[in-house]
Amino acid sequence: MNQMGQPQQINIELGEKEAEGIYSNFVVISHSPAEFVLDFTRMLPGVPKAKVYCRIIMAPQHAKSLGRALAENIEKYEKQFGEIKLAGAESGKAFGFQSPAQPKGTGA
Repeated sequence: MNQMGQPQQINIELGEKEAEGIYSNFVVISHSPAEFVLDFTRMLPGVPKAKVYCRIIMAPQHAKSLGRALAENIEKYEKQFGEIKLAGAESGKAFGFQSPAQPKGTGA
């Protein structure tokens, strides 16, 4: 926001290559005290290896803001289009983006 309390407008340039986007169905997230690293990959059936197509590095504060923005947008999406069903959730089979399993006794 600016000094008058109004939102600041930001102009974002989207290049032709970036506008095409990159499909990702798997992300590896790691962190240190100074940063979060998100490696976006693509898992394909029958292929045991995944290539990193995009690496995003951000400060912890930006990672937390991203998490909040994603949660807010998922909520808006589900209000408009209905609940997003996670594939494999009913059968207990893992699919897509996930958090690593917590060790027993650590609580959830």
